[in-house]
Amino acid sequence: MMRQREIIIAVGIFMVLLVSKSHAAEPGISLREYCPPGFELSDQNKCLSRNLYQLYRSPQKAGLGGLKIDLPKARDGFSPQQIDLGRYLFFDPVLSGDGTLSCASCHDPDQGFSDGKGRSDGHNGEKLTRSAPTLWNVAYLKKFYWDGRADTLEEQMQGPLYAENEMANTPENLLENLNDIPVYRDLFQQAFPENRQEDITLADIYQALAAFESSLISLNSRYDRYAHGYHDALTDQEKEGLNIFRSFVARCAECHTPPLFTNQQIAVIGTPEVEGMPRDVGAEAVLDDPDFRGGFKVPTLRNIARTAPYMHSGRFKTLRETVEFYTKGRGHALGKDEKLILHWHIWEPNLADHELDRLVDFLHTLTDEVFTPQVPERVPSQSQAQHKSHINREETP
Repeated sequence: MMRQREIIIAVGIFMVLLVSKSHAAEPGISLREYCPPGFELSDQNKCLSRNLYQLYRSPQKAGLGGLKIDLPKARDGFSPQQIDLGRYLFFDPVLSGDGTLSCASCHDPDQGFSDGKGRSDGHNGEKLTRSAPTLWNVAYLKKFYWDGRADTLEEQMQGPLYAENEMANTPENLLENLNDIPVYRDLFQQAFPENRQEDITLADIYQALAAFESSLISLNSRYDRYAHGYHDALTDQEKEGLNIFRSFVARCAECHTPPLFTNQQIAVIGTPEVEGMPRDVGAEAVLDDPDFRGGFKVPTLRNIARTAPYMHSGRFKTLRETVEFYTKGRGHALGKDEKLILHWHIWEPNLADHELDRLVDFLHTLTDEVFTPQVPERVPSQSQAQHKSHINREETP
């Protein structure tokens, strides 16, 4: 009996040690073979966007505030592996020159894929000139940056990647660093098997990041449920706010057109800059047209309650302060010497305080983060760093 008990205890200790060792060991990283929520996997291993707005046939420009309006064509058709590879890259600081910043540093999922700052922090903590816009629903956008100077996500991402005051990397250094990480070489082979090449390429890096960013879909807010026919999804106050939003007096929906809540156009609205900052000329520099001096892309209002502060420079701290700007009168925030051609919608709606409050109530109904992707517990560069550190310790005499 004693012998049997000793054997049981010994086996128990062995199992504890085995489990402890398995928990201490680093699990391998592999790419998902299924699509993110909101996508359907095709027979060709492509993730295709699926949502209720695809049932409607009224174009966005026909609605100007209507409920059952379809969306622009989404960018989709990436493989599950490409999307998941992009997820690892997005959260990996190896993409920056000194290994301290990732895409998520300025586009944090806990901050509505913005960063909660009026002006983002770049390389060595340098303050940038503009705020980080949300990435929710970028699959539907045709122009990128506040001034609309990029036509694709791939073109846009090269700006922060290689800007000296942002992620401060170079294409050569980026390729060298990623190709030096065996885990990434394996993951890129999984995501791009048709290429069958040894080295990771810039085109594959950009495509993987674009695949992940295009998967960030937010279309299941309480507003959406109301738009699809569930009238109890909004309170009476929120419905009042929606009616004000859609009204010809406030005219919010003419620029922030549902269901995307942007018309994707450039508008000059004359918001004041942060104190001490010069006028940001915006799209004037891109279009070489003085008529667009101070013009910026109309941002989506999706998850707007999660992305304070507001405007291109983070000038307004709250939604209440932001909506109040629009009712104070045409050009009221401009200096005497300012020469801006304001958008014709920026007039004097003279909304009452309670109407502004109802607008804010409605804007909160646009919050939907149920498809927020999982942040990786660790990224491939961390595994590589730990591996090198272990080797160095073993080689130390």
